[in-house]
Amino acid sequence: MPRRTFRIFVELEGMYRNMVEQLVLYAVNNNITKFTRLKAEKYCEVRSLYPQLPSHYAYTACQDAAERAHSFLRMRKIGRARKAYPEVRGVSTWLDDHLWRAEGLTSISLATHRGRVNVSIELNKHFLRYVNRGWRLASEAKVKLDRRERRLVFYLAFRKEVSEYRPKAYITVDVNEDAEAVLVDGVVYLLETDLSRVTLGYYYRRKRVHEKYDRAYGPGSSQRGGCSGAGQQ
Repeated sequence: MPRRTFRIFVELEGMYRNMVEQLVLYAVNNNITKFTRLKAEKYCEVRSLYPQLPSHYAYTACQDAAERAHSFLRMRKIGRARKAYPEVRGVSTWLDDHLWRAEGLTSISLATHRGRVNVSIELNKHFLRYVNRGWRLASEAKVKLDRRERRLVFYLAFRKEVSEYRPKAYITVDVNEDAEAVLVDGVVYLLETDLSRVTLGYYYRRKRVHEKYDRAYGPGSSQRGGCSGAGQQ
């Protein structure tokens, strides 16, 4: 990728990251986990930070930040958050259908603060496999900078139209420990499984083995044997 083009996306990522960081901080401080609420309260403010940036980047930044805040607040609630606030490390810029479009199978057009920029793409086998099977690109995508290789990495989603499945009939099934009852055309069929007998048989067999070793080597020896042997190796 040409240096000038890559520099545009470095600038774009920096502005997007700054918006996400501010939005995440606000969302966590105010216990906001819903995108709609975060957008209603902060969209205009973050939009004014970079008036040269297409407005939909503020929109997707709200989506990104709301998801990060929701994940962090959930982890903090169960005591697994190590810090007071989430740290925005890796950033993949979220794109909606206003910010990008595919130009055939050879390039992608991206809206930036410097206007529309076309970048050529390299297709992998996974992409072509989906396309050849009738899948189409979804409207959402993500793009990440690879500074080492000086390239962009696109994360694309696919969708496929499917016809609604209409079942011809229904079969009622009742599953119990020892039998399964099936209703077919008004007739009940009972299929005996004896599952409880098998389960109890294994239970009592294990119990006898445990009791044997407990009498010979002391209580709990049947449970300790495997661990002690593994530790000696």
